[in-house]
Amino acid sequence: MSDTAIRHAESADISALLDIYNHYVLHTPITFDIEPRTRAQRQEWLDQFRSSGRYQCFVAAQGGKVIGWACSTRFKEREAYATSVETSVYCVPDHTGRGLGRQLYARLFEALQAEDIHRAYGGITLPNGASVALHERMGFRHIGTYREVGRKFGRFWDVALFERPVAALG
Repeated sequence: MSDTAIRHAESADISALLDIYNHYVLHTPITFDIEPRTRAQRQEWLDQFRSSGRYQCFVAAQGGKVIGWACSTRFKEREAYATSVETSVYCVPDHTGRGLGRQLYARLFEALQAEDIHRAYGGITLPNGASVALHERMGFRHIGTYREVGRKFGRFWDVALFERPVAALG
């Protein structure tokens, strides 16, 4: 993965971001979206990110092609939650299991260290051993499970909630 460049997402990445996400919408329970996102919806999502601040999005590219992304978004709407973020990481299917998710998360958390963020949260649809292992390697710990919280593909799915500190310790 030494030829992988990790940088902030930009508008030119929208098609790749949409393709990556919609693959998971259509073929996996990893996201609870049921219908593929449109280009306009994905652009609205991308517009929330900045090059600094609590909400950032990084992409990994090889040879100019986006092969994955990681982001931090608002955890909940109420103001007291402002110092918490939800994180996500997605990679093209043929680049999973190679450390790309770890690289993306490492870059995201490096950037978030400078921000007023106390905790990061991630939800993982179960079963998903690879995502659980990634989150644990990145310092997340399991804090609970929502049982049968979402229905997709004709069945109910559990979602494990993971948490990690973000603010620099000490």
